[in-house]
Formats: sequence, structure tokens, C-alpha cells
Amino acid sequence: MQKKFGRPADRDEEAVGQLVRMHGQMLYRVCLVMLGNPHDAEDAVQETFLRFMTKGPDTKDAEHQKAWLIRTATNLCRNMRLFRLRHPHVDVEAVENLGAPAVCRDVYREVLRLPANYRLVLLLYYVQGYRTEEIARILNISPAAVRKRLQLGREKLRMEWERE
Repeated sequence: MQKKFGRPADRDEEAVGQLVRMHGQMLYRVCLVMLGNPHDAEDAVQETFLRFMTKGPDTKDAEHQKAWLIRTATNLCRNMRLFRLRHPHVDVEAVENLGAPAVCRDVYREVLRLPANYRLVLLLYYVQGYRTEEIARILNISPAAVRKRLQLGREKLRMEWERE
């Protein structure tokens, strides 16, 4: 049963804990795809939930909360990537051992090499099961742009896969 979240100042730990259990892994995967580093992904997820506790929407609608969390996480990841570009540091860890068969790891590695806008749309569509209209709303782009990114992302993935 969904807990009442109310105003940010009135939120209790149990309600936020429930939200973390419901959406934590999904947000981690989104952040991992965008950032390519498990440590940065964990930081982004943690910051997303902290922002929910302090600034999150005052709604009981689970889908609205989920969309808010995804949008906030993607914005945080984008900011982290920009910071990384402006302030270079030691190479980011590669995600090697995901506990999946070798082919899955290879496909995942190829997906990580795609530009961020294609990676995120592919993840939301194929892994999270969102429809193009929902992805468009979350990313604040048109449904046609989502479909085009899906098409181009699949083409780029296919070309890279065939090249190797």
C-alpha cells in the first residue's frame, strides 16, 4: 500500500523507505547507464532521494512520483557529467562484472558506449517498459523525438555489434 507523502516537511522515514524499496534499483540502473560508474550512480540515486525528501512533489500519485524521481535523477546525472567534463579526473571504472552471461555484458558495454540520449531512451523503453509517450513526458521531449532516438540508438548499437 502506498504511504501518504504529504508536504516535504511532513514526510516520515518509513514512507521514504518504501519509495526507496520501490524505485531504488530502477533509478540506480538509469544512473549507471548515464554515468557508467557504479559509485557515481549510487551518489546520484542518494541525492535524488534526498531531494525528494526536501523538495519532492506533494502528491499521492505513484506514477507522478516515479516520473519526478526519474527526471530528477537524469538531471543530476547530466550535471555530474558536465562537471566531469569541466573538471577531468582519473578514468571512470568500467562496469565489467554484472553477473550476467558474456553476451549480455557485451551488449551492455555497447549500450554504455552510445551517446547518453540514446542510452537513456533505450533503457526506459526496453528495460523499464515505458511507452514512448511516457518517456517523452519524463524527458520533456516530443514522442516523435523519442521514437527517433530509439531508431537511431538501435541502428548505432547494431552497427557497433556487427563491426566487432
